[in-house]
Amino acid sequence: MHRPNIALIAHDLKKSDLVDWAASHEDKLARFDIVATGTTGTRVLERCPSLPITRLKSGPLGGDQQIGALVAEGRIQGIIFFIDPLTSLPHDVDVKALIRLAAVYDIPIALNLATAELVIEKLGH
Repeated sequence: MHRPNIALIAHDLKKSDLVDWAASHEDKLARFDIVATGTTGTRVLERCPSLPITRLKSGPLGGDQQIGALVAEGRIQGIIFFIDPLTSLPHDVDVKALIRLAAVYDIPIALNLATAELVIEKLGH
């Protein structure tokens, strides 16, 4: 049976929100193979050690671009990316590039809690 791949990413001020969300959906996330940017993946693993998470580089060091490459290769079926829309980030161009790739390859990308709920439900079936 094919397990879909999902990416987890969160800006610094949203990492706790993503970790809480992942913990409350641990049973659903266990149905996925997960890739995550470095710090986000580490934080989720600390709270949910049974989840199958592959950690990449942190976002500012290229993790967003690594996930973008996986999207372009057809290896990601969904992205949960809790962004902080009120803080300017030095790697904002990478974030925009990832969102653009998700649009180009028709990959659902959740940028907040409400859409994360929809994506996890749809992809988890």
